[in-house]
Amino acid sequence: MIVSVVSMPEGVVTRTDLPGARERLAASDFVIVDIDLGEEPEPGEEPEPGGEPAPVPGGESAPGEEPLFRGLGLDDEAWKWLGGPREPVRVEYREGTVGCVVPVLDGSRVVHVHLLASEHRLVMVHHGPVEVIETFVGRLPQDRPADPAATVFLLLHGALEGFRRAASQALLEVEDIEEAMFEQWEPRDVQRLAQLRRRAAQLHRAFRPYAAVAQEFLARRGLAHREIPEERRALHRLHESTVRLVVLEIESLRDETRRAADSYASLVADRQNLVINRLAIVSVIFLPLSFLTGFFGMNFGFMSTLMASEKAFLALGLGLQLCALVVAMYFVLYRTHWRQLRGGGPDDTAGRRRRRLLRAGRRADGEGPRAPTPTAASSPGPPPPYGRRP
Repeated sequence: MIVSVVSMPEGVVTRTDLPGARERLAASDFVIVDIDLGEEPEPGEEPEPGGEPAPVPGGESAPGEEPLFRGLGLDDEAWKWLGGPREPVRVEYREGTVGCVVPVLDGSRVVHVHLLASEHRLVMVHHGPVEVIETFVGRLPQDRPADPAATVFLLLHGALEGFRRAASQALLEVEDIEEAMFEQWEPRDVQRLAQLRRRAAQLHRAFRPYAAVAQEFLARRGLAHREIPEERRALHRLHESTVRLVVLEIESLRDETRRAADSYASLVADRQNLVINRLAIVSVIFLPLSFLTGFFGMNFGFMSTLMASEKAFLALGLGLQLCALVVAMYFVLYRTHWRQLRGGGPDDTAGRRRRRLLRAGRRADGEGPRAPTPTAASSPGPPPPYGRRP
């Protein structure tokens, strides 16, 4: 366990132990306590020989060990989850103290940081080093937040920006992969796209519970306490807008990865169709030839006498095969999408479609060819009298 105490507003960091942190928290001045409990144990993992016993899920400690919330001088049993591994996202408010479990993105993994904030203290508990907390503590001498509430929202804003940056970076990478796939896709692009889809699912699964819990807590606080200062309300609105923005970024990433996967599936299906079309063309060309060679290769008496001369062989044997080949090539070249197989079909089709739309637009605007105006010579005269033909 590594315990650090940050004196505010100077931002001086001091290493101490749990009793020393408890004494500093009991004072009236504003301090920040950062507690690193070490790496989070896996479910069912046994402690190393000679090491500290692993905490039991739910925030309780091993037999004979004082719980963390009591070691910090907290007597309320509501904070017994503080420091427990695998705690779900939550937000609780009791007697002027706010406790929450916040998901924080640390590289490729998602860790949960436990926060306990009041008017004179801020306690951060986590398992292992967290880059967001290290950056937050390092910038305290420059930022110098005015009060504990601003300090908490500054830390939460850093955690939210981590999710937003990760989603934006992954979104740009998905767009680059999709653009490269249309030029020449490679297996590593498909593997990277699958990894980005899992990344989007990870961000959504980690951040969505916090967005719901934070929205519910801030709305309930705003309705129940009308005397909240305007500065706090501004922080609440800023936090809500940032949460919504991060949710939109993650949803955009999920939609983009899904669309890129659909584009890849379309490319694969298009290539398979091209292969099938080529096989069909080969079949159209060679099936008539195979039929003719098989038919004239039969050992019939009339066939032997008919094909006895060289002229008959050239006329019937080679002539019929050549005619069958010409007919097959005609249907392939002019009745199928041969140009598409050579790469010119989509562009020609798109060009023809654009020209048709352009002509239709000109006719709608009155710029196209108009019907001739009837003249005196061409205009029909008055109808003939009744009963008389013209």
